[in-house]
Amino acid sequence: MEGAARPPGLTTLSRVAATVVGVLAEMRIQGLGVIEEAALELHPGFTVVTGETGAGKTMVVTGLHLLSGGRSDASKVRAGSAKAIVEGRFTDITGEHALRILSDAGAEADEDGSVIAARSVSAEGRSRAHLGGRSVPVGVLGELSEQILAVHGQNSQLRLLRPAEQRAVLDRFAGEAVADPLAAYRKIRQEWLSVARELTERRARSRELAQQADLLRHGLAEIDAVEPAPGEDTALTEQVKRLAAVDELRDTASAAQLAIAGSPEGDSDLPGALGLLAEARRRLGSAEDATLRDFEPRLSEASVLLGEVSRELASYLGTLDADPERLEAILARQAELKKLTRKYAADIDGVLAWADDARARLAGMDTSEEALEELAARRDVLAGELAEHAARLSSARRVAAEELAKRITSELSGLAMGQAAVEVTVRGREADAADATALTVEGRTLAAGPDGVDDVELLLRAHAKAPALPVHKAASGGELSRVMLAIEVVLAHADTVQTLVFDEVDAGVGGRAAVEIGRRLARLARTHQVLVVTHLPQVAAFADRHLVVDKGTADGVTRSGVRTLDDDERVTELARMLAGLDDTETGRAHAEELLRAAEEFAESAVAGTRGARR
Repeated sequence: MEGAARPPGLTTLSRVAATVVGVLAEMRIQGLGVIEEAALELHPGFTVVTGETGAGKTMVVTGLHLLSGGRSDASKVRAGSAKAIVEGRFTDITGEHALRILSDAGAEADEDGSVIAARSVSAEGRSRAHLGGRSVPVGVLGELSEQILAVHGQNSQLRLLRPAEQRAVLDRFAGEAVADPLAAYRKIRQEWLSVARELTERRARSRELAQQADLLRHGLAEIDAVEPAPGEDTALTEQVKRLAAVDELRDTASAAQLAIAGSPEGDSDLPGALGLLAEARRRLGSAEDATLRDFEPRLSEASVLLGEVSRELASYLGTLDADPERLEAILARQAELKKLTRKYAADIDGVLAWADDARARLAGMDTSEEALEELAARRDVLAGELAEHAARLSSARRVAAEELAKRITSELSGLAMGQAAVEVTVRGREADAADATALTVEGRTLAAGPDGVDDVELLLRAHAKAPALPVHKAASGGELSRVMLAIEVVLAHADTVQTLVFDEVDAGVGGRAAVEIGRRLARLARTHQVLVVTHLPQVAAFADRHLVVDKGTADGVTRSGVRTLDDDERVTELARMLAGLDDTETGRAHAEELLRAAEEFAESAVAGTRGARR
């Protein structure tokens, strides 16, 4: 894929401004179904894929499913191939969430800023995923694709059928009218749940917490009664050592002082170091030799130092009086401290740390009736606030639902579903009183989920007398795709995924309705990247880029490839799609007429956009 030319940038297209999250610029398929190898260069606007039945058009959508983290299927691996590989090159990735996914995965961008995503499936069914040159879990591709790709096809409507997605469709359509009350609701809900959980925990554990609190209080009482000081145990140990060895210390200090100062009675046999120094100084000071006299000042300095040591030793000896009562008091204090260190920590500093922690724990273990009543009152106040926010959120959704239904129904009228009508219902989600998220809202007990108390459902009424049924039950596969197309057209102004893929969205449609589908897809492509697999020339004529899947047979093996059509080839392909009239003047004339009509529509749409801007 490195050598492939990059499609024109968004700025070269006649498209209105859009919030670009990412564009699929190119896709390469290898060994998938009947496709041996194919490269698809996708237009940032409207790309269409056509081809004869059985040529392998659906493999393009299958490849996108794999690239989107979908379930792998070994049966899709081409016969004789060791594995199937799908690669996609994404450009213009600017969405905050998408960029975070790339960063967390350690994905590296190419020189042009694009990122390569790849998925391989072996013939044995083993699947591998890569993103930006790094091996990643398949789920990472799924997370990224949710920000960039949405595939809609007859068998791929799961996104529309999920209740959470239907609510998300409504919320995106409503914009700030729902986003603001939803943010306020979520903030209060988080606090409400926190208080409710704390109250439940305290009630359930009241006996256990009360026992723990008693133990903590008892321990603190013991410690407070002793009143230990930081490092006291170490200091007392040193004092005990001194008092217990007072006689030995006195002998050592006395002997050292005697050696320095000599006998206090002036015994000439024990002159001491100071006496000997004095005799040495006298002899050197009276010497005839100047060199000898120079030694005398140095001995004088030594004499001063020894005198200081002698006086300090005398002072130390004065402190060594035996004090049995003092020793007994210190030993008693040590015994008190050891009782604490045996129970609470290895030393007194640890005991004091335990006491600080115990006081902090006690502060959060108030299980008194007053504390529980205060928590319950706070929970009830928050529940009332939350119910008000939930009611405002539901009201905003109901207003938006009515307008969304009206607009989708209007779009369906031009998609060969003129008798159909869409209803968007917003109903409270019932809950029983035992539900942890049960909330009373306007007299009803509802489940207060993270997105509100509402269930949102899209209903389709096939005709005026038909009952309104869930859209997946009332619509056929092709109709379901058209409903999705109508929704995407209506939501084109909202912040949604950038690349939309429609597989056989025109099933069961022809004539003027097919032209209307082409126009709507072209309109949608002014704000999104649109890829459509179709068999209708009326739809294909509106595309910015036309890809065709060609099928051939060699040595009894069917092979398909994908190529981009130039203007003349496009006329031929459209003529073929017009009931196989590719080799007749009439067929080519009809094809050229379709292309002219599509070009006129595009020009008028661009002119309309410019006029609106003026």
